[in-house]
Amino acid sequence: MSEIINLRQARKQRARAEDRNEATARAAKFGRSKAEKALEEARAGKARAALDGHKLDGHKREPEGGEA
Repeated sequence: MSEIINLRQARKQRARAEDRNEATARAAKFGRSKAEKALEEARAGKARAALDGHKLDGHKREPEGGEA
């Protein structure tokens, strides 16, 4: 004789498995490792610091066309 199963539970288990598979596929496609995130953050910080280092402080630019 075969084993009795609860169809509601079987349906939920199948849905969970499909969701897990989809999540795994999305993580592989879009996810980044902790090291990749840290590297990107470090590069952004370095670029921000370089840009801030080129700012001209105390120099105001005159509006074009002179004062009217």
